[in-house]
Amino acid sequence: MQQVLALLGSPRKLGNSELIAKEISRHIPESHRLLLIRLPQMEIRPCRACYTCLFDTCPQQDDFLGILEALIESDALILVAPTYLLSANASVKKLVDRGLSFYPYFEQLWGKPAVAVAVAGIPGMEGFTKLCLESAVRLMGGQLKASEVVYGALPGEVFMNHENRQVAKTLARALFGPSPDLQEIPWRCPACGGDTFRFLSPDQVRCMTCSSPGKAQISEGRISFAVHPPEDHFFLTLEGARRHLDWLRGMKQRFLQKKKELKAICLDYRKEGKWLQGRMNEENRRVTGAESIKEDSP
Repeated sequence: MQQVLALLGSPRKLGNSELIAKEISRHIPESHRLLLIRLPQMEIRPCRACYTCLFDTCPQQDDFLGILEALIESDALILVAPTYLLSANASVKKLVDRGLSFYPYFEQLWGKPAVAVAVAGIPGMEGFTKLCLESAVRLMGGQLKASEVVYGALPGEVFMNHENRQVAKTLARALFGPSPDLQEIPWRCPACGGDTFRFLSPDQVRCMTCSSPGKAQISEGRISFAVHPPEDHFFLTLEGARRHLDWLRGMKQRFLQKKKELKAICLDYRKEGKWLQGRMNEENRRVTGAESIKEDSP
């Protein structure tokens, strides 16, 4: 029996995000168990930028490793989040910000099928929530089979529109179904399937999901995109992800080689400005990066 993991970026119990995930589960043809995680209820601490996870387990004692374990053990992923001020609920970003911890496990995570749903209260006001969720799936090594935006503000309102039940059925069939042929969908990125582009000039674009540069083309009144992904793109192929992990691990040696020069640059800014101190415990007061460089450090 397959295990399907639903990551919910909503604090609401029986809110629209939870209902959508469970409706998708109801219509998955394959026999499966549904495991749900409500991200806002999980303790996911900010990344310390210490890079320990590239060589060993993340030293922070929170719920992240449990979520990672659930991802590894699951056969597919449903990611759903509501729109908060034109973007996905921050719990999704907190999870993805710890994403360097995914890299050592990409052999187990890579290509795991996934669908994503952005929920918004007002039609057209989803902002870049869908893009956030699509990027999150990619950064977790998943294979995005389909993604949609549905609308509903009040708990349960998403299914007052009966078309959204059909959306859930379509996503359910797509989860373990064949991958879409990106070459047949001209308005999507042919490299990753994303549908959000930044225009750098009237015809030069960059895919906002995979960052591949390319051109926008109009033929017979229809727009299409021709992009050129880098050969070593770190989430289009498993080989690229492996090379990126090697590059990240190599940063330790590069830091040691340039330590004195980097220290001089950082210390030049050390005494400027006044810091407003928050109410944090001593453990969270520890910082990394430039602020951790002491004047008397070797």
